[in-house]
Amino acid sequence: MSAPVLTTHAAPVVGDGTTGRSRAASRWRRWRMPLGILGLLCLVGLLAALPEPVTSTASLAPDNALPGGARAAAQILGDQGVDVRYVRRIADVERLAGPDSTVLLVGDALIDTSHTDVLRKTGADLVLVDADWAVSELTGSLGAGSTTGIPQKRTAECDDPDAVAAGTITATGYLQALDGTAVVCFPAPGSATSAGGAYGVTTVDDQRVAVLTDRAPLTNERLADEGNAALVLRMLGRHERLVWYIPSPDDVEAGGSSRPGIADVVPPVVYVVGLQLLLVAAVAALWRGRRLGRVVTEKMPVVVRAGETTRGRGRLYRRSRAYGHAAAALRAGAAARSCARLGLPRSAAPLVVIEALARASGRRSDQVEALLYGPPPTDDNGLAQLARDLDHLESEVHRS
Repeated sequence: MSAPVLTTHAAPVVGDGTTGRSRAASRWRRWRMPLGILGLLCLVGLLAALPEPVTSTASLAPDNALPGGARAAAQILGDQGVDVRYVRRIADVERLAGPDSTVLLVGDALIDTSHTDVLRKTGADLVLVDADWAVSELTGSLGAGSTTGIPQKRTAECDDPDAVAAGTITATGYLQALDGTAVVCFPAPGSATSAGGAYGVTTVDDQRVAVLTDRAPLTNERLADEGNAALVLRMLGRHERLVWYIPSPDDVEAGGSSRPGIADVVPPVVYVVGLQLLLVAAVAALWRGRRLGRVVTEKMPVVVRAGETTRGRGRLYRRSRAYGHAAAALRAGAAARSCARLGLPRSAAPLVVIEALARASGRRSDQVEALLYGPPPTDDNGLAQLARDLDHLESEVHRS
């Protein structure tokens, strides 16, 4: 009769009843929350590092492709050779604009007299859109009124070349000429030009100022309506450079000096003191931090007998129903003692241990394999039976 063929591929008994898979699962449960937080922080950092989109959502921005944007007008001007420069700060207007350029101002809610002074000093042609206060400040001969309501079809009814070329536009609002130096066009349907219009032109100290009360003709949505495109392109395309200025909430003051922030009012000595405190904190951390040295022995204050330790561990296993851990500890102990009896090293492979114990005990190899590397018990009775079987195996090996 031939000896049974061993098919075990089990790892050596380690005594804690765990496997590589169970240990990995335990580590994952322990570290999944910190890893999740770290992954979220990395994702936020990655999104923050990504470049800003090439388009915006600002109203009448030349890179806004939405219905309320003005990307269509900007692209047409660019195709005609106009250098369109989109800026959000008055310092950029001061740097880029000059007598041979046009400055478009969209809205005046975020500017003051320092901004209008810069616009006046540039000497550039000015186009003011939806900027009632700036109109009065920069011209003195035009006064803007309300721009509420639905854009209507309006006819030029004036002799301004740009308005005549447009013919009709869709707009709302009322612009009043305060003296004879200003020309007002596109009155409301059924009213005279003297009652006000949506577009006006005047010259102040050799600086041409064009005013449009409504934003609608510049938008992507309405640029193709009536003669809106003709009027917009003629207003903005008079020079090779167009500075498209939409003030931003963090706009700087005229002359390029920023509004004072917290960094401007903090004394310089605060930064020096802060660096010193940081250095002190680092030194204290190194001084009081935990330093790991060589392992040293220490006398135990209480001597605990080995039997009590064993019983205590057994009670813990029983309370937690850790049959696998308890069985692994019993098997590891039996294997270690039997290997020592037979002169085998602790690192002996499972097949070597099984063969040696089978020869010493007179049992079949598959019986020894089932005792040392079989499945763990699932209840108290199974664990007790395993302990008895291992004890019998040890006694048989010791008798050999």
